[in-house]
Amino acid sequence: MDSLSKDELKALMQKHEGLCISVFMPTYRTGVEIQQNQIRLKNLLKEVEEKLVASGLRAQEIEAMLAPASGLVNNILFWRRQSDGLAIFISSDLFRYYRLPADFDELIVITDRFHVKPLLHLLGSEVPFYILALSQNEVRILEGSKRSIRELDLESIPKSLAAALQHDEPEKQIRFRAGQSGGGSGNVMVSGHGAEIDDTKDNLLKYFRQIDKGLKDLLKDERAPLVLAGVDFLFPIYKEANTYPGLMDEGIPGNPKGMSPEKLHPHAWRIVKPYFKKDRNDALDQFRQSSGTGLTSKDMAEIIQAAHHGRVGMLFLAIGHERWGVFDPQSGKVQLHKKMAPGNEDLLDLAAIQTFLNGGKVFTLPPEKMPDNVQIAAVFRY
Repeated sequence: MDSLSKDELKALMQKHEGLCISVFMPTYRTGVEIQQNQIRLKNLLKEVEEKLVASGLRAQEIEAMLAPASGLVNNILFWRRQSDGLAIFISSDLFRYYRLPADFDELIVITDRFHVKPLLHLLGSEVPFYILALSQNEVRILEGSKRSIRELDLESIPKSLAAALQHDEPEKQIRFRAGQSGGGSGNVMVSGHGAEIDDTKDNLLKYFRQIDKGLKDLLKDERAPLVLAGVDFLFPIYKEANTYPGLMDEGIPGNPKGMSPEKLHPHAWRIVKPYFKKDRNDALDQFRQSSGTGLTSKDMAEIIQAAHHGRVGMLFLAIGHERWGVFDPQSGKVQLHKKMAPGNEDLLDLAAIQTFLNGGKVFTLPPEKMPDNVQIAAVFRY
């Protein structure tokens, strides 16, 4: 997965020189279907080329503009590491791509700004989550979404306690055995050849601090939920070493060694699902409680104007919808068009951009979860 920070999203939201091309497509991670990834991108870029020709660009300009994206089509290394969706952004002064845990529909948008609405849920209530599968002899980091999971490459993270502490003497290692501890059943940590428990905990803390440091390097500015999978004894010790803000209180008990990502996934999803829903549900409750006070709206033009002036505190958008038109910031007038055309833009995307840049929250919801089944709704700050 490629990292998508709020700062990068803000950079995409800024005005760029000339036409801005946004391409979204679903991708396969594994199996024979991965061959479809290259074919799909090739076809989408061909469609982009046709649209640019129709807009009046010269063939030489189009070729130069699309060259970086075209180079991905036959890049075998690029296709070996995919997530659930691919987003590509192209202009004369910028080229970016993101392999993300999002089920994008195929979409091409060419206008005077990048189309970012499909990305917003990744920074909202449906961000990815991670599993830290932890044991004495093995460490794995898994990246999951609602529908998928995969193992990440370990970079600066030690793969075992021995590797972390560079132990050469087996008597200094720690062992786990099944048994009773504190009146409950589970795995009990015992020392080898008379080593003291306090010394053992100190070694574990050193081990876990190295893992924590490696996680910070790997996840950078992420705040997505992190679920710890390991024997019960490790949980309080790891929490003592942890500095990652997204570590969940509840973990997956038991030794995860030998458990496939597919087996760990449902246990982790049960833990993180309420986290994803809470922020969204709290916002929807606030919308319902504020209805009739003048602080909510479901009117497109009113919300576009309020977002432009920084008045929107919470914005709700229906997934899979675009509303094309033109907003004149000077007069505040909104014109709606039936379809995408030169000079217009997705006004839902515009409202999202203005809300986000002005510090508001944006929630993208399935249409059936939207208030009164509308395409856009908002809670105003004042």
